[in-house]
Amino acid sequence: MAEVAARAGVTKQTVSNVVSGKKVRPETAVKVNAAITELGYKPNLVARSLATGTTMTVGLFVPTVANPFYSEVVEEVENVLVHHGYNLLLATTRHDPAYTARHLENLTARAVDALLVAGDDGVAQQLPMLTAASFPVALFAWELDPPHTLPVVSIDYENAGFLAGRHLRELGHERVAVVADLPSHAPRVAGLRRAFALDGLGIEDRMVFARTSDDIAGGYAAAMAALHTEPGLTAIFATHDVLALGVLEAATRSGRRVPDEISIVGFDDIAQAGWLEPALTTVAFPTREMAQQAVELLLRAIDDGRAPTNAMSLLRPTLIVRGSSAPPPGTTA
Repeated sequence: MAEVAARAGVTKQTVSNVVSGKKVRPETAVKVNAAITELGYKPNLVARSLATGTTMTVGLFVPTVANPFYSEVVEEVENVLVHHGYNLLLATTRHDPAYTARHLENLTARAVDALLVAGDDGVAQQLPMLTAASFPVALFAWELDPPHTLPVVSIDYENAGFLAGRHLRELGHERVAVVADLPSHAPRVAGLRRAFALDGLGIEDRMVFARTSDDIAGGYAAAMAALHTEPGLTAIFATHDVLALGVLEAATRSGRRVPDEISIVGFDDIAQAGWLEPALTTVAFPTREMAQQAVELLLRAIDDGRAPTNAMSLLRPTLIVRGSSAPPPGTTA
């Protein structure tokens, strides 16, 4: 740092201010950054942390990175953090309360500056620990009953299910099954039911099939059970797109043509959805906008030196109609 200061003709404190992102004159920042480049200076992050009381690191908890929805979230969170000079510390909760608790304890010991947490059953049981954290915490993609102790940036999941339901009703479908991640995705199922109820129709509990695992195989098994229970089904709604991939496979293996004999609607609009044959009709979320809002909320809290406001922001979903949905056999929309 002394060499950089000497090369730029400034004090060591000025170099420290530039490196830590504090406000300095633009021309001074240019000189210091030029000296840093010329000398190949790399700040000692441990020393900086001890001196400033910050780590320039934000933690991120997601249930899994196997689901493309969360992979996209992780990528966008990292993009925003890097833009602001922060690092990302990623952890998965695996829907396991005990596993989540151990991660939280370890994360507190690592002294991150803030924590962003995706909603799942494992996290919900650790809300007291999150509320008591010594750093700012925000929740995102939260589908359970929202807490009043922490800020939430999420999606209107019930309305998203309603959009899927209205689409199927407008096509003329009445005999519909649901393949769902339960109880986590109960609001999506409730939205679908509300759409059918507007036309005086219901979806029986026996036609809601809980996935056996949160992957393609889980969607496949639940869809096969649905087709066995009600061979006359004309549509299946899957509460996320990875499950929908399994539903598509189940329809194909059971000899049903999509969408001529059975329609399939998913949730999330993962990258693969548009490349399937037929392409998947799905409900899209503003995933990147959600990630950006949540991260920026935390960064403002870090800058202000206080916990973020305990507000709730719900973003609007959008129905994406593709080739996997059509009117039931023998009808027209």
